[in-house]
Amino acid sequence: MERAHITVHGRVQGVFFRANTIKMARELGLKGYTRNMPDGTVEIITEGPKDNINKFVDYCKKSPGSSKVSKIDVKFGKANNEFDGFAIKY
Repeated sequence: MERAHITVHGRVQGVFFRANTIKMARELGLKGYTRNMPDGTVEIITEGPKDNINKFVDYCKKSPGSSKVSKIDVKFGKANNEFDGFAIKY
């Protein structure tokens, strides 16, 4: 199990980016959360198998919905199993 802190840059707020990513994260069996940040980015903290996290990042790069992703930063670490599912955090 891995943990990833993902920051997604671009037009990713107000375009259903979080809703689309939640669906994909759940399909991949990932746990964690996504939330809008004040600087216009979206933060995603997720835990699961590294292969599935990489598939998730690739999905995000494709700009799901009407989003326009310009850059993604990913930092990997050790999972601490604090999540029960995947949700939007406000």
